[in-house]
Amino acid sequence: MRRLLLSLCCLSLGACVAPISVHEIDPPKPPGVEEIEVDPTAPPTAIAAQLEAIRTCIAGIDARDPRALAEYNHRVARLIETLETHRLRPWETPLVLESARFRSLKGTLPPGLRLGADRELVPSDTLRFSGEYATTPNAREGVGAPLISHHRSDPETRPTPNTHIGARTLTALVRFHGKDASIELYDPFQTETVRPGRRSFPMAADFVANTSFTLSTTRIDKLGLVRLLHPDRFDDTAAIQRIQPYDPDRTPVLFIHGLQDTPASFAPMYFHLMSDPEIRRHFQFWVFSYPSGYPYPWSGALLRRELDRMKKAYPGHKDIVLVGHSMGGLLARLMVTDAGDRIWTRTFGKSPAATPLKGPSRKLLEDALIFHSRKEVARAIFICAPHHGSSLASTWIGRTVSRLVHLPSFLADSRDAAVGILTADRPGMVLDRAPNSIDTLAPGNSFIRAVAAEPVDPSIPFHSIMGDRGRGNGPESSDGVVAYWSSHLPGAASEKIIPSGHSGHMHPAGIEEVRRILRLHLGLPPP
Repeated sequence: MRRLLLSLCCLSLGACVAPISVHEIDPPKPPGVEEIEVDPTAPPTAIAAQLEAIRTCIAGIDARDPRALAEYNHRVARLIETLETHRLRPWETPLVLESARFRSLKGTLPPGLRLGADRELVPSDTLRFSGEYATTPNAREGVGAPLISHHRSDPETRPTPNTHIGARTLTALVRFHGKDASIELYDPFQTETVRPGRRSFPMAADFVANTSFTLSTTRIDKLGLVRLLHPDRFDDTAAIQRIQPYDPDRTPVLFIHGLQDTPASFAPMYFHLMSDPEIRRHFQFWVFSYPSGYPYPWSGALLRRELDRMKKAYPGHKDIVLVGHSMGGLLARLMVTDAGDRIWTRTFGKSPAATPLKGPSRKLLEDALIFHSRKEVARAIFICAPHHGSSLASTWIGRTVSRLVHLPSFLADSRDAAVGILTADRPGMVLDRAPNSIDTLAPGNSFIRAVAAEPVDPSIPFHSIMGDRGRGNGPESSDGVVAYWSSHLPGAASEKIIPSGHSGHMHPAGIEEVRRILRLHLGLPPP
């Protein structure tokens, strides 16, 4: 028990250490660039002076002078800071400038973006990130000032995932039309080249600063342990979220986290994948966040509900690639399994029509036990997934932690209703409480055995990645939590054993294998 409590304390303390922290810094100044003295009492005059300095860079950019390009980008970022300091919104109302050389400054926004007073623009060059998940800036060199747009309000005390990641990546450019200037904001996922003067250039972009900022300020990583132990308090946090604006021309990749985890654990993989231009160009990334203390059949029902919601919100979206780690791999497995009502019949010994269950309990059990493969899924990648269970769930540690999980009453009510009529697989459901996620990961659990007996939909290719902790013992291997015999599934399009513990989705070899598979999905050669 002392070992268990020590482990839980370590997990709790670990959640207090941010995997990514954000720090404001003085932006680096390009060599030879003199800063403009900005008069805080006369914003129009200051803005006109900044615009004049920006305009002098255009000729140098057309001549492909790298110093002019660096100065242009720097000065555009500083102009954004001036606008934010004075809460000026030229994309809402053009600014009248008190200058003989400039008459007005107006702004344009990318489609679907609104920048009200509740949102702030921050140049990426004023931010530095540190921590376990921090990475070097994932930038595309070019013209423009990379920015993030985020809500001004302070983060909520309790982190709660929304339908999409709050901070958004943008790039700002300034153009000139006689005595009028325009500051134009672009989505760099949608625009790759721009023409600040006479020539076209790549658009500058930072593809990960927005996600790093969101992780560092919302601290969704803190949801991991508490949602394992208290899923009853976090039912409203089960949702698919978008990491970037929706694009009907990009294939969604859906990350699904595992037990005692959150979408934050996929940050290292996402940051690395964003360094591949082909992946950036052809994929968009979503995450499924959910309370991992739920029995995983119910988490699977929640995922199907969210897939239905996304289909309704974005009809005609491209078919999805699922990437599931650990228990998230089991949820992905459910999405590519055409079980119909066979698991129901195996559990109750009779068909759904002949089973005397009514009301909310019947609806819950139907959602969890009767399912088909999802037609919008194009491919699945399982990482360290315990398809046949994990022996750790059956140890005294697993059993003890299992009893610390507090499930909502509606799951207990459904368990009680089901136990009263069980005829076929009574041992699989008879507990002194409703089964939670740890119970349903035990190798002898009836649901995990029933799913393992069902084949993966043959129309959906799948891939397996498993760890061996660097021991190189192949089929006899284990990642320390899941053994090869559990993570192996016959019929995989590929299977790769990597020198990793259970966090294979964060290991460089696991990340690179996912990159290879995504490129394969596009018909591209390995990187």
